[in-house]
Amino acid sequence: MQQPTIDPAIRRILAAPASVGALLDLCEENFQLLRLIAPDVRAMRGSHHSRRTGQLDLHLDIVEQAAYTTTLRLTYYFDESHGRTPDPDATLRVYHDARQLEVLDLRQQALPVGRLFESPALVRKWKASVFLSKWLWYCVRNGHRFEAAADPVPAPQGADGAPGIPARSAG
Repeated sequence: MQQPTIDPAIRRILAAPASVGALLDLCEENFQLLRLIAPDVRAMRGSHHSRRTGQLDLHLDIVEQAAYTTTLRLTYYFDESHGRTPDPDATLRVYHDARQLEVLDLRQQALPVGRLFESPALVRKWKASVFLSKWLWYCVRNGHRFEAAADPVPAPQGADGAPGIPARSAG
């Protein structure tokens, strides 16, 4: 199977300075990338993972499904001496009608982009969306894919032991 390469449109978007219009274009491009790895995200429920030989499992947790939006969490987990660490760890909102993918929160260690989007908000959202775009392309190139019809993996345990999204560490 031929691996997709970065479309010339995304190169043009990433070369542009941060602006509201460029951010909307990037959110649209990120929506298309997510659809390549989770084509039926609107029908998904629960927790899922994509397993590829020689790579970390990519985890997708549906946080909320609403009439026109889906909120999800996308992450890898690294086993460390103090437990499992999510990195990168993105909370995303899919706007199905507008065909946009917004970064609500992004935590990652390699290239810190700043905490939730303090001033100037546009520049921080731009940086988070650019990081997400590059990460999604990486996932597409490496063949990650989630299917709605597949049995979801058991829900992770929260900090209190109850089912749910694991608590995030401060940072």
